[in-house]
Amino acid sequence: MVKKQSKEKEPSYDVFKHELVPRHILLKPAEAKEVLERYHIKPFQIPYIKSTDPAVRAIGAKPGDIVKVVRRSATAGESDFYRYVVEDF
Repeated sequence: MVKKQSKEKEPSYDVFKHELVPRHILLKPAEAKEVLERYHIKPFQIPYIKSTDPAVRAIGAKPGDIVKVVRRSATAGESDFYRYVVEDF
């Protein structure tokens, strides 16, 4: 018998405590505009991240927001990546 998972509003654990989960930062509208202007892009040209992603839900991002993901690397130190929050499709 397979149990169906219920959809929770908030996970019962802190996803950011796991060592493999990078830091996610919700950009303010002014910061998002600055990033888009710096790279000469539109939001739909940024890789997507679903609004149902546990890290996105934890920071309170909504569809249309831009999230900065800061990953650690042994060779590069820290690298910044940007993701455009979209509805689950």
